[in-house]
Amino acid sequence: MIDRVFENIWSRKMSFFGVFMIVVTLTYGFLVYIDFVPETPSSSATSTDATTTDTSTVTEGNAATPQLGQDPTPDKIIFDSLGGKEVNVLNPTSSSIDVLNNDLLSGVVRHPDSADLLSNGTIFLFGHSSYLPVVHNKNFQAFNGIQDLKWGDKIRLRSSDYEYVYRVDREYEAKASTAEVELIQGTPRLTLSTCDTFGSKEDRFIVEATLVDSYPL
Repeated sequence: MIDRVFENIWSRKMSFFGVFMIVVTLTYGFLVYIDFVPETPSSSATSTDATTTDTSTVTEGNAATPQLGQDPTPDKIIFDSLGGKEVNVLNPTSSSIDVLNNDLLSGVVRHPDSADLLSNGTIFLFGHSSYLPVVHNKNFQAFNGIQDLKWGDKIRLRSSDYEYVYRVDREYEAKASTAEVELIQGTPRLTLSTCDTFGSKEDRFIVEATLVDSYPL
């Protein structure tokens, strides 16, 4: 039966081809009439899009220069993937261990030798972590959970006038013998580290992230 159908079609191939072309032409014409066929963007439209694109903000896959506010110091860090956790950031000017440890009682600390929000380098923040059932000062748990951050998670640093968004690149545990943090220059980055007290040689969790966005508040 199937062979007979194909024989009939082949014997009338010219008629079949003609009908096929008419159907295709009519179908295409109908699609054009109802404006269903996509149009190729004109060169002028492409040029307009290029000139109106905001390249001042860093986004993933975009190496443009980020927008910068006026305030160089972060005052808050926010972890959306940790339930929206917010912690105050302190910015001491002294690198004295006593000063740094005292500031850790009020939040997390940006090391004074690291970059600030207006510098093209690594911002280094360190903070306490504790999993004791009872903690009277919640700042001893400031960096609890950062070991659960994964690639792609967002961390927000907020100053008085701008917010800067960083994408987590990696998280790892550093042993006491390799616990030094490298402050890379030339790229806006963020490094977080847990600690018992500043200068201690206990193992710690470290998170590294790259700036991907920024916007005014």
